[in-house]
Amino acid sequence: MTFRRSSGILLHPTSLPGPYGIGDLGPQAFRFIDWLASTGCKLWQILPLGPTGYGDSPYQCFSAFAGNPYIISPDAMFEDGLLIKTDLDSMMDLPASRVDFSLIIPKKLNLLQTAYQCFKNNPEALRNEFTYFCAENAFWLDDFSLFMSLKEANGGGAWNGWDSNLRSGKKSALDKAKKELAESIEQYSFYQFLFFRQWSKLRKYANEKGIQIMGDIPIFVAYDSADVWANPELFFLDESGSPTVVAGVPPDLFSTTGQLWGNPLYNWDVHKKDGYKWWLSRVRFALGTVDILRFDHFRGFVGYYEIPASHKTAEHGRWVPGPGKDLFRAIDEDLGNGIIVPGTGLPMVAEDLGLITPDVIELLDAFHLPGMKVLQFAFSGPENPFLPHNYVPNCVAYTGTHDNDTAMGWFATASETEKDFALRYLSVDGRDFAWDLIRGVWKSVAVFAVAPMQDVLSCDGSARMNFPSRLGGNWDWRMSEADLREDLAEGLKDLNWMTLR
Repeated sequence: MTFRRSSGILLHPTSLPGPYGIGDLGPQAFRFIDWLASTGCKLWQILPLGPTGYGDSPYQCFSAFAGNPYIISPDAMFEDGLLIKTDLDSMMDLPASRVDFSLIIPKKLNLLQTAYQCFKNNPEALRNEFTYFCAENAFWLDDFSLFMSLKEANGGGAWNGWDSNLRSGKKSALDKAKKELAESIEQYSFYQFLFFRQWSKLRKYANEKGIQIMGDIPIFVAYDSADVWANPELFFLDESGSPTVVAGVPPDLFSTTGQLWGNPLYNWDVHKKDGYKWWLSRVRFALGTVDILRFDHFRGFVGYYEIPASHKTAEHGRWVPGPGKDLFRAIDEDLGNGIIVPGTGLPMVAEDLGLITPDVIELLDAFHLPGMKVLQFAFSGPENPFLPHNYVPNCVAYTGTHDNDTAMGWFATASETEKDFALRYLSVDGRDFAWDLIRGVWKSVAVFAVAPMQDVLSCDGSARMNFPSRLGGNWDWRMSEADLREDLAEGLKDLNWMTLR
């Protein structure tokens, strides 16, 4: 797709300020959009919006379609008449500077249950909207709500620990569960209704302000998800429903044993036989919630690293061909049916970091997909492809991403050789290295220039969003109300003007 030269901020909704322990889709989100519009930026990039599970990672969700109930706005529920003032007061004692998921989750679920009971007692105002939402989204919502209800009924355990008839999706067992868990199923559907009702209003507001939202679509899904439970034939599972092979990456300079992600792998032959139906539904639905998609781990569509599920590390896997052009040709043809103008290309960006081989580049070029450049990775020498003089216009340039340190954190810990090269290359003294990187990225030929909000705020390494090798303690950074400063907006506005963004 031909994109317009512009810039944006990477900030997940959980990191927004607000009084309820976690960023949400309420007033502060609208205020952020107002602030972003005042900077002249045209993009808001977010992470996956799905319901997070173990480890609180937005890349390990209970569904590839559903929304995260923890970011439903209490203020919006209050405005809808689903809560009263004392209900909101129960959320006011949560920390403001970090998301403490262990505290927020039970409190938020109690609040959502209160809202659902109010809806049950007086449903007239929202019943028609809710009924329409359930009908329009039945293709994923029915499985998801049943999955979550069964999960709750089984103490929250993963689905491979359920009764064998439920685990295997036996019709008589599922019919019985649907009757017994009818209220719970409706409750989980109602949470999704609230989420997408609020998200649609927020996205519409952003678009009206001239801002497009760039969403994130992980290549893999979590094993403990409605997607795998309801569609086991699409994955490499054994007769008990357990994965036979899982995803990861091989050993490299950063990890001597590789990275064992543990996600089940797709049986691409089965996907191809039905015309990639599940993938087409996933992409189409995602583009109904955001304007541009970033495909995470894009190289996995060309070739992915397969590790036997019994292995404890990623040392002894193998590379296996992915669907490549065949999948993206199907997506392109499907999206041409009224969603985008045929021939204009895909509204997508590819995360092409890591081991990039010629066949990955060929796939990118075939569909004119912009890849990613991360300036923080650039300072090993003049031939480094992440240096701006090596960019092509069809790319997205970042100061950093959610997976690496903040710019200031990197500068505090980088080798003297790298720091010296960075200062010489950028012709700066490093007193505010985060904005040095922002200016370097904004001045490049890249069609999109993006910076995490932490770099706009010149945060140190304590504001890092994620340590990929660390389990727990991630995804919890939040900004404050005072961070939406006018001087920062003016600085970005001036830079956008000077760089034609």
